[in-house]
Amino acid sequence: MKFLDQARIDVRSGAGGAGCVSFRREKFIEFGGPDGGDGGRGGDVVALCVDGLNTLIDYRYQRHFKAKTGMHGMGKNRAGGKGADAVLKVPVGTQIFEADEATLIGDLTKAGESLVIAKGGNGGFGNAHFTTATNRAPRRANPGQAGVELAIVLRLKLIADAGLIGLPNAGKSTFLAAVSAAKPKIADYPFTTLYPGLGVVRRDQREFVLADIPGLIAGAHQGHGLGDRFLGHVERCRALLHLIDATGDHAGRDYKTVRRELDAYGGGLGAKREIVALSKIDAVDGEHLQQQAQRLKRAMAAAGPPVAGERAPPLRLSSASGEGVTEALRALLAVIDAAQQEERRLEPAAEWRP
Repeated sequence: MKFLDQARIDVRSGAGGAGCVSFRREKFIEFGGPDGGDGGRGGDVVALCVDGLNTLIDYRYQRHFKAKTGMHGMGKNRAGGKGADAVLKVPVGTQIFEADEATLIGDLTKAGESLVIAKGGNGGFGNAHFTTATNRAPRRANPGQAGVELAIVLRLKLIADAGLIGLPNAGKSTFLAAVSAAKPKIADYPFTTLYPGLGVVRRDQREFVLADIPGLIAGAHQGHGLGDRFLGHVERCRALLHLIDATGDHAGRDYKTVRRELDAYGGGLGAKREIVALSKIDAVDGEHLQQQAQRLKRAMAAAGPPVAGERAPPLRLSSASGEGVTEALRALLAVIDAAQQEERRLEPAAEWRP
């Protein structure tokens, strides 16, 4: 299945049904009077967050969604039924924006959550509704209210506990494949990863979700390479694992390049808790590795401590041999636990009710 994280669609709620003009004309009933029923309400357009989806590909081929019109009122005071809703099933983590892509309508972060995007029109009144003391036989009824038509943008931001960031070919996909059952594409050329990937990591009788996004290069926020649009998928992460290729030319410069792109993107990424690690240490000799580690330490010191706390010293790992992988995962788990405790502390206390 192809990955699609943004889609623009047109939705329209159902119009309300028209009211009915009707009179009772049964035999032996001298004063029948009006008995026209009201029209039914039009269907709503509803976004429903469901499990089992991780892409918006369904909205690439169908872009128009319309709820049903409410049924018209009928005689004998029978009201029309409500029109059927148009239900848009979306993955967990989907944001819904207006057509300007800036005004947020809703953010669905839990399975089972729903949001009414466009309400259906009210049904019209039948002539029985207009009966008064001076007008005993009204011959008027209201038409149903028109539906609402909107152009909206669906934007998916994957929900994961931790995210992998770094330059292309930094070893992110190899790390994800080594610690989870995910099978990302791995090759010896840049931009092998074209779409974000998720994997469930199980270690020390714990598990968490790890997200891998395409690599960043200098100028990604200006559209260079694959751009920085995939950074939205790590906005919700509690921790970032920043991999630096030990076989590169200068680990310090590589670190600064990615940090500049995070700061330029915004969204609070620059303040997130970060674990930094030199990857592919099995492919370099000890002298080169030590030199890269010193360069990385100097670059991290120049960047200063993050907002979330003190910056931990860089780790060293090899996804191929497994060296240092367990230590990196335990460091991520510690950061995730600390972030969860902070979130609980900041949650407002539940209001007491007798």
